[in-house]
Amino acid sequence: MKNLFRNAAADIPSAVVVFLVALPLCLGIALGSGAPLFAGIIAGIVGGVVIGSLSGSNLSVAGPAAGLTAIVVVAIGKLPVYEAFLLSVVIAGVLQVVFGFIKAGIIGDYVPNSVIRGMLAAIGIILILKQLPHLVGYDRNFSGDEAFFQVDRKNTFSELLYSLNFLSLGAVIIGVVSIGILLLWDLPFIKNKALFKFIPGPLVVVITGTIISIGLQRIGGHWDLASNHFVSLPVAKDLRSFAGFFRLPDWQYLGNYHVWVTGLTIALVASLETLLSIEAIDKLDPYNRITPTDRELKAQGLGNLISGMLGGLPITSVIVRSSANLNAGARSRLSTITHGMLLLLSVLLIPGLLNAIPLSALAAILIMTGYKLAKPTLFREFHSKGWDQFVPFVVTIIAILLSDLLIGILIGIGVALFFLLRSNFRSAVMIVHDQNKYLLRFRKDVSFLNKPIVKDKLESVPSASYVLIDLTRADFIDKDVVDVINEFMHHAHLKNIRVEIRKSQYKTAHQAVGIQENAGIKAA
Repeated sequence: MKNLFRNAAADIPSAVVVFLVALPLCLGIALGSGAPLFAGIIAGIVGGVVIGSLSGSNLSVAGPAAGLTAIVVVAIGKLPVYEAFLLSVVIAGVLQVVFGFIKAGIIGDYVPNSVIRGMLAAIGIILILKQLPHLVGYDRNFSGDEAFFQVDRKNTFSELLYSLNFLSLGAVIIGVVSIGILLLWDLPFIKNKALFKFIPGPLVVVITGTIISIGLQRIGGHWDLASNHFVSLPVAKDLRSFAGFFRLPDWQYLGNYHVWVTGLTIALVASLETLLSIEAIDKLDPYNRITPTDRELKAQGLGNLISGMLGGLPITSVIVRSSANLNAGARSRLSTITHGMLLLLSVLLIPGLLNAIPLSALAAILIMTGYKLAKPTLFREFHSKGWDQFVPFVVTIIAILLSDLLIGILIGIGVALFFLLRSNFRSAVMIVHDQNKYLLRFRKDVSFLNKPIVKDKLESVPSASYVLIDLTRADFIDKDVVDVINEFMHHAHLKNIRVEIRKSQYKTAHQAVGIQENAGIKAA
């Protein structure tokens, strides 16, 4: 416990920033999911307090995620009552705990670095594009919507142009001032002063934006902000009405087929998103700490189980909140836990005060978070690494922008695998020749994908030549390639070609190759 508070000076201010960012996202995702608004807050509280306490991650922040919105919308529409959906969330939590015990967390380790970095950059660009309408006062779509095609039949890009028809002067002023403050806070002469290290720029933005909005309300007219331009937190009149925000799963639907299908779907998608987010935030961690992924799955499972029992939405590790946590200067999971407690205290004690926060100020915070995730230097860095890194990076970004997180990741992995196979294809077989002397050297693993080039080169060897087939550096040779070599050796004498085989000195490797020794063929 003592170690938990060791970085409190950095973690507490960061928790305030994450709390301010998470609040509208929790509400927005609940709205977009067709669930009660308070369900998003419950998920945010559980994600912070429960998962934050159990997780081994120092920077990850869990809560309701945009990637599950479509699944939740369909499930709530298909199941008889909302309480049946809550039962699916509980089932998902149990399954995630099982995933943790069977060590399924290793899956995240197989995602290439270029794809992970592409995911981070894509999330950054999406934050910028999706929050610009909120920055200028167009709040028709829920905060946290990451999908390319939106409910109003517009897409990410057309929404930008459409929002210009609904500019709010007050929101624009608050948004521009907020971005100016955040840019100022990143300047060296501000960052290096001890006083400002413990005053997060986003907190200054929220306070300043709220003060400006109050001033604009007094001026009135075109300067005033409409009610939909502010945070809209459910307000309870007393403890009894507050208790009414919580719902319990209905166990009579335990035998419903769709409840189990929904639970399994949520468990799989939430686990994958969590592993990807954990992998991404670990790569951004300045202290290079590694999160135990199996422990993370267990923590996420218990979090979803409790969230479902209380009436909340399903939970995953969320890269947006985790990035905001990192950028705010967090050093340990105390920030995550504190942000969950702040969510709970805020809905209990000061919901009316929070409803005075303008959304344009929060949009500015998310836009700057997005910029830090997708800085131009990141693109230059991957371009310098070569096309095999740059192309999967860019394709992942474009795919996520035009679809969603999971589809984009899968496309990115497919492109990265293509370059991996292409690299192995080229490096596994080396063929050189000097006049009528040929060297065919196998290296590493020679798969069936190398068969065409081996066959083509061997068939092109002219008559009266010498061919050295070097197998000493090969760890594995596919049987299709072995057959090609054996066929060539069988007919080599017809073209007066002398073949020499250089084999591994180890008998087991020699046997594994399976290349025949025909008459007239010299083995070295």
